[in-house]
Order: sequence, then C-alpha cells, then structure tokens
Amino acid sequence: MVAVAVANIKGGSGKTTIATHLAAWLAASGASVALADLDRQRSSFTWTQRRPRDLPVVHGRDLSRDWQPLVGFDVVVYDIPAAMKRKDLEALIDQVDALILPVLPSPFDEDGTRRFLDLVAKFKPIRKRRLPIFTVGNRVRLRTVATRRLATFLTELQMPPAAMLRDAAAYGAVAATGRTLFDDPDPRAQDLVRDWQPLLQTIRPMLLG
Repeated sequence: MVAVAVANIKGGSGKTTIATHLAAWLAASGASVALADLDRQRSSFTWTQRRPRDLPVVHGRDLSRDWQPLVGFDVVVYDIPAAMKRKDLEALIDQVDALILPVLPSPFDEDGTRRFLDLVAKFKPIRKRRLPIFTVGNRVRLRTVATRRLATFLTELQMPPAAMLRDAAAYGAVAATGRTLFDDPDPRAQDLVRDWQPLLQTIRPMLLG
C-alpha cells in the first residue's frame, strides 16, 4: 500500500479539489482507493457520499475526529486540514510516500507556504530527504503577472510546480455531483485535464507501480 497527502497550512488553497481529483484518477486507473478526510468540515468525505455508483469507486473515510493510518487499500489519499496539530501532522507525514502542496498565486499563499515548509522541514522524512514534495500552482490564470510570480517563487524554493491548474468554474460544477474532471467527457473538461498530466506522469510510478 502507498499513501499520498495533500497539505498546506494556508486555508483555501484547493486541497480538497486536488485530493478528490487524485483519488478519482487513481480509482479510474484500477487501484483500490481510500480518500481519508481529516478536516472537520468533511468536504472530501461528503463528496464521496455524492459520487455516482456507476463511476470508479473512491472509498471515503471520515478521520476528522480520530486520525489513524488506513490499511487494506492500494492507495490512500489524505486530505489534510490547514489547522492540523503539529504532532498529528508529523505522525501522518511519517506514513506517506509523497506530499502534494497546492499553492495559489498570491503573496498570502506564498507566506503560508513558506511557514508550512519551515514546519515540515523539521520532520524526519523531509529532513532526511526521503519524502518527495510536489508543488501545484492552483487556480492560476495563464499569462498573468501573478502566475509568473508564483512560478518564480516555487522555482526559487527549488520546488518548481509539477503542474499549473487553471482557474475554472468546471471544478465546482463536477464537485457538486461527486465527480471530477476525469469523469467528465465534455471537451472543455478534458482540456482542463491536460493541466494535470505533468503531475500525474510524475507520481504514477510511485503510486501505481
């Protein structure tokens, strides 16, 4: 079993959107997938309850009150709340094989990301450079100053973005019905799916073998 965490201490960075999409993509690839929601808002877990039964199954698990490692699945995707206690975050980081770090194009998100990276840098798997971290520029608008600034910021951190996901209303539309862009055959959705390919190609070997 392998596990991936989607985390950032900056709220509103799109962690749940990325976690649900990763889980759906993994399920569509044939893996047995659990989406573990550690946030008391339970957005990821509620999304799994809305998911149509004719789509690849994502097993939702509500861990918002009692975090514990999950077993019995090919892959576990952990959706991590912004305010998770340090000791719990450190214990979870020790259990995962990859960390996805979404960042919005704003100075506030840059500041939050720096604080998050300063925090997790002290955790053994990251301190020993055993845990890969993949940054994702989220809700970007191409060819804007803000997006260029974000790319520069992440590159200067020596963590250039593994993907740049465009800002689009389609994300909210599919979430409302328990789906993702990967489940939507509409050409407009598939155009947005192309934004994900650099990240997916990078993490596929470690998550799917």
